[in-house]
Amino acid sequence: MKSEFIISLDLLDVNKPIADIEAIRKLNPQRFEMEQLTAILHEDLDRNVCAAVKVVTDDEFWCRGHMPGMPLMPGVIMLESVAQLSSYFTQKFDLLGADIVGFGGVDDVRFRGIVTPGDNLILMVKLLKSRRNRMIIAAFQGVVNESIVVEGTLRGIPIPTAAVAEQLARRS
Repeated sequence: MKSEFIISLDLLDVNKPIADIEAIRKLNPQRFEMEQLTAILHEDLDRNVCAAVKVVTDDEFWCRGHMPGMPLMPGVIMLESVAQLSSYFTQKFDLLGADIVGFGGVDDVRFRGIVTPGDNLILMVKLLKSRRNRMIIAAFQGVVNESIVVEGTLRGIPIPTAAVAEQLARRS
């Protein structure tokens, strides 16, 4: 039933993205094999919702080992994908006031299907709560072929970039 989706699938067209990987890179720091978004498909600041696609290919870093002969996208990578979408939306509209948004936790996560190479994983988030400089909370869904494959609630927190830089400098 389409009403169960955060965003109606009728509003999402993978062939007409509103932001490509270069636009995502301007807001998200992940690169190389850790980039888990292909394009942004929809944004609505009034409803606090955003959608993206992750085009899953045979070249994904996890395909060779998870699992040989039967590559299944690991759940943790699905969660990373929705975290990156939440971060993109949060950063684009400066909802947290942070240099970088990081994982703060996940709640009520359910994996309801599989994702394999050749799939378009449609990711959707709805911001439920935003406390500037503290935390964002977002409901999320991942959809393949009009079926929810993952859903739950995500928490995003500001990454203390100065503290991270200081810690790395002490190790050098």
